[in-house]
This record gives sequence, structure tokens and C-alpha cells, in this order.
Amino acid sequence: MGYYHAGVPGDTSAEGLTRLPRLLEKYQPALLMIELGGNDFLRNINISQTEANLRAIIQAAQSKNIQTVLIAIPENQPVKAALGGLSDHPIYPKLAEENNIPLVEDIFSDVLSKNALKADYIHPNAEGYKMVEEQLRAALNEIGLLKAE
Repeated sequence: MGYYHAGVPGDTSAEGLTRLPRLLEKYQPALLMIELGGNDFLRNINISQTEANLRAIIQAAQSKNIQTVLIAIPENQPVKAALGGLSDHPIYPKLAEENNIPLVEDIFSDVLSKNALKADYIHPNAEGYKMVEEQLRAALNEIGLLKAE
């Protein structure tokens, strides 16, 4: 099975949604991990629009019988980003429940709450990304979508 990363740095949920049909057709994935919304929050895009875009992405994948996992992103909280204690945006559990898909929570919130793991207030550094990868791998294994190595 091949792995494809089709993310584009700086993408909003609307841009991801626009690119999705072509990507699903090209790669025909068995699993789609959705990690979008952070740039929407930073750009103060209306939350109902972000939610609608994420819902449309999920539903497009489900319509093609693609297993979908939603990865929660922290709310835009500059003070908590500086001092620690970020929390995931509440739209993620809502969307996961509404669409009956697995949700991977707290990974980015936990990593970005630790100054030693950040390159800046919104991005992990190399060590932070290593933790994200390890925690994501563990979460996917726990969900049953990845076999332990």
C-alpha cells in the first residue's frame, strides 16, 4: 500500500475541499486523514464555513467508501499558545460524531503547548513533529487502522 501526502502548507479547508475530488480520483486511497482547519482559524474564517467545508470533505470520502479519520487542531488561542494549555477546537468532536468517523484528539494541542516542541507558536519543530508522528501512529493503531510495527 502506498502512502501519499497531498497537504499544501497554508491550505484552508476551502482549498482542501477544492483539490479533493482530483486527489481522490488520482490516488483512490483506502484511508483519508483530514488535518485541516488551523489556517481557517488563523485567518478568522467564519467557523460555520470551516465546519461546512470539513463536513463536505468527510462526506466526499464516505461517498467513495474511503475510511476517514479526523485529526483535531487547536483553537487559535495566542495566550495559551505562549503559556501552554492549548485545547482542540470543538468542531472536531462534533463532526466526528455526526459523521461516525474516528477522531484523533489532543496531539497538536499537546505538542504545541510545550515551548521545547515548537518552531513558532503555530508549528512544531523537528522534535515536535516526531512526537506528532509517534502519537498519530499510536492512535491509528488503537483505532485499528494501522498494525504495530
